[in-house]
Amino acid sequence: MHEMGIAMQIVDIAVSSIPAGVKNPRVAKVNLRAGKLTAIVPASLTFCFDIATKDTPLAGATLSIEEIPVVVRCKSCGHQWTVTTPNFICEKCQSGQVDIISGRELDIVSLELAD
Repeated sequence: MHEMGIAMQIVDIAVSSIPAGVKNPRVAKVNLRAGKLTAIVPASLTFCFDIATKDTPLAGATLSIEEIPVVVRCKSCGHQWTVTTPNFICEKCQSGQVDIISGRELDIVSLELAD
């Protein structure tokens, strides 16, 4: 389960991103973007996040995960589409040469501090 390692990295990055002048910081929400190709199971990541945040300023915070679809562009004809199957063959020209436009992201978009 790679979600635990990812959850621990999210905690490390989030804690280091809290402004130094904030006294007794408490994070209410972490907003994350995760591409489909990262193979993250949102429920597993949320479970691991809840464990990893114990005894940190993120304890009790909500993890909001926006799943980003896999979008590719054909190198041969330029057609762009959202991939919904394991098939990366161009729908227009049947070429297998594609560039991945999105779907590999794993970004912390923002932190929301509690009042």
